[in-house]
Amino acid sequence: MDRKHLLIVSPAAARDNNGNWQTASRWARFLRGRHRVEISHGWTAADPVPDLLIALHARRSADALAAFHAAHPDRPTVLVLTGTDLYRDIETSANAGASLESASALVVLQEAGLARLAPHLQSKTHVIYQSSPALRPVPLLPASRYIDVCMIGHLRAEKDPLTFMRAAALVTHPRVRLLHIGAALDPAWLEAARSTEAANPRYRWLGPMPHAQTRQRLKRCRAMVIASTMEGGANVIIEAVTSSVPVLASSIEGNIGMLGKDYAGYFPLGDAAALAQLIERCAHDQAFDSQLRRQCAERAPRFAPAAEQAALADLVDNLLRPATRTA
Repeated sequence: MDRKHLLIVSPAAARDNNGNWQTASRWARFLRGRHRVEISHGWTAADPVPDLLIALHARRSADALAAFHAAHPDRPTVLVLTGTDLYRDIETSANAGASLESASALVVLQEAGLARLAPHLQSKTHVIYQSSPALRPVPLLPASRYIDVCMIGHLRAEKDPLTFMRAAALVTHPRVRLLHIGAALDPAWLEAARSTEAANPRYRWLGPMPHAQTRQRLKRCRAMVIASTMEGGANVIIEAVTSSVPVLASSIEGNIGMLGKDYAGYFPLGDAAALAQLIERCAHDQAFDSQLRRQCAERAPRFAPAAEQAALADLVDNLLRPATRTA
């Protein structure tokens, strides 16, 4: 197949260092061996015309997707439902709903996401799990001074950072530290993090960190917490699993779609006491820790870069064949 011009429209830029940017950056890298790929914040009729447009987030990329479809209805488009759009915006935003209808193909990032879509949309929807390179596990050392449990993600309401902060006051194991990595996106979250840190030395807010440095910190933790109220298919789950770090996750649909219904590391959304109990079990119950590690290892193959790259290449190649276009 001839090299084509692909445009990935991402509402996030590199400076944001969030899940949308990580997806855009990784997909561009996967596709550049076969095509000419650019990443942009949007698209207008005055811009160069790609052969295929990939839009991340149904609401935040709606204008670009609508403009491209109106100007070039014969060219294929992919809409990737990345989180808040799938679990909130498609029910409340007319623009997000229009994005679903106009896109040639939809992508959800975990299997439970399909159930959020109407049957006529499911027929053009693909499940593509995101991926991360595996890191060599760090051996557990019983004599280590600290047992670190981390939460990774910018401090904002959808990530529910307060549950992690409240859990810090309820954990009693003397060696456990709760490390919080991510930028405080408004002054209220900054104050909450600093107040928690001042009141409880077990909790440490490390602020934003570069992606590579974050992964190195993550792989040295006993467990990783994701307390989110909504997720499309969290990158941090994948990065924990591929670093052999167990995940403690809020029992929301997006997390269950990533880790499986029978995973043992869930806690009720917003329940700091239940989260604290899971953290305690990870710290002192070797059988529980081993169970979580075994369950994560069973999920790891679907988060392999080769699997994601192959699924993405197959989707793009099929859309670029004129006979298969649905737009």
